[in-house]
Amino acid sequence: MAQLFRQMTVCGVGLIGGSLALIARRAGVVGKVVGLGRSQANLDVAVEREMIDVATRDPVEAARGADLIVLAVPIMTMRATLEKMIEHAAPDAVVTDVGSVKGFVVRELEPLITGKRSLVAAHPVAGKETTGAAAADLGLFRDRRVILTPSAKSTPDAINKIEQLWSETGACVEMMDAGTHDELLARASHLPQIVSSVLAAALCGERVGERLSVEYGAGGLRDTTRLAASSWEMWRDIFITNREAIAAALKLYGATFAEFQRMMEAGDSAGLEKIFNRGKQMREQIR
Repeated sequence: MAQLFRQMTVCGVGLIGGSLALIARRAGVVGKVVGLGRSQANLDVAVEREMIDVATRDPVEAARGADLIVLAVPIMTMRATLEKMIEHAAPDAVVTDVGSVKGFVVRELEPLITGKRSLVAAHPVAGKETTGAAAADLGLFRDRRVILTPSAKSTPDAINKIEQLWSETGACVEMMDAGTHDELLARASHLPQIVSSVLAAALCGERVGERLSVEYGAGGLRDTTRLAASSWEMWRDIFITNREAIAAALKLYGATFAEFQRMMEAGDSAGLEKIFNRGKQMREQIR
């Protein structure tokens, strides 16, 4: 594929931003790749792994010459980060992000997009509980969804370029409005994180007599609490900026949990089986 951008600046060279930089650089769809970060140690890893050409902790230096800015920082820091950079970027720069909340991001960033610059908000529905440049993975996005949520500051050319960029990672790109995205992800992504973290918190230090409960868990406990190892900094911002949709998802879960609890207390085996089989049916639908 021909080069899409002259200079890609990635703000936050971690799992998602680092993986995208690594893939884009190796595929030749971007020219120079600049990495902006807070930790010099993490930036050094990104340079060593050849996912970026230049590392800097200065947002102005990172923005100079960039015709693509990728915001892979926590959602609530995106506006402040872009405010320091936007006027130093190329006049035709495209701004995109990788956040898992889209309504808040679009509302925060659109006022900063002026002139011929464009905003194309995006969310790669992929990840692991590990973080940092060391966790970046060439296959992270393959066969995973990447959702673009075009808005008033998205030009057709910018949308096309961001779609091509993500297609190069092996992802399946689709478009939707930001509100629909946030409601869907509250149920399919944000709720699972909460369930995993709350389960782990409930069992933390829990003992039966002298025995620590978690020491008797096997694969099931490891699988269901895997997400509890995730970064609080990232999830704090998601919980705050998508709280209405998450609250609705929690009500859905809470109602089903309460139904299961009532049937358990009543010894209603038939009712328990119905809920159990609904859960099994959903699990079988996951590709």
